[in-house]
Amino acid sequence: MINVPNAITIGRVILALGTVALCFSRQDNVLWMAFGLTIVVIWADALDGYFARKLNQATKLGGVLDIAGDRVVELTYWIVYAVLNWVPVWIPLLFLVRGNFVDAIRAQASEQGYTAFGSKTMMQSAVGKFIVSSNFMRFSYAVVKAVAFCLLIAGNTSQGKVTIVPTVAIYCAYIAAAICLLRGVPVLVEARGILK
Repeated sequence: MINVPNAITIGRVILALGTVALCFSRQDNVLWMAFGLTIVVIWADALDGYFARKLNQATKLGGVLDIAGDRVVELTYWIVYAVLNWVPVWIPLLFLVRGNFVDAIRAQASEQGYTAFGSKTMMQSAVGKFIVSSNFMRFSYAVVKAVAFCLLIAGNTSQGKVTIVPTVAIYCAYIAAAICLLRGVPVLVEARGILK
């Protein structure tokens, strides 16, 4: 069922696809437009969850769509940035491989009544819960990715290229990749107990 939160998730994906297309322009005004739209794409990630709770429209489908939408947006940005040679190709490959394995495990765990986050999380250890599902780690990961996505665009404008922005942007991309890997490890380790 397409409700308000699900429509926001789908709209966010469409907006992200259009936004990254702008990144192929070498014109500063177009890149700055992509920068601004990227902020909207990032901001919209919080909107679907907010409206799901506010309108009492949280559904299992919505949770699945939210995770799928997040993956599509994230991979779209990383792949386009690799094509533009703004990040090394191993970054989108890392996100792709880690995301597919984690999502496959979560899908299996979902059949047993577990969720990715929340009170019925599949994570059993305190360390696993902290790394994978704590608000601190989820927020930190989201912020680092958001900063990387935005600064990689800003750093490729004529104004940004002559500043420290490209260096900060690539370090944020590396930190996001490290956190991505770190957050995937507990899922793989703890999956043994759930998937027996």
